[in-house]
Amino acid sequence: MAISKELLDIIACPKCKGDIHLNESENGLICEACKLLYEIKEDIPIMLIEEAKPIDT
Repeated sequence: MAISKELLDIIACPKCKGDIHLNESENGLICEACKLLYEIKEDIPIMLIEEAKPIDT
């Protein structure tokens, strides 16, 4: 089961409170402003700042 569109519409980056979106492989949520990837494990987004991974763009 994937992340629902309703959840994606209301969820925000816990660091900057900005918009996030699914990455291409749909296994994480990306905040472009913070350059962070929040992984999705067993269909649950891990929205902890200390667990987020930096991304290179």
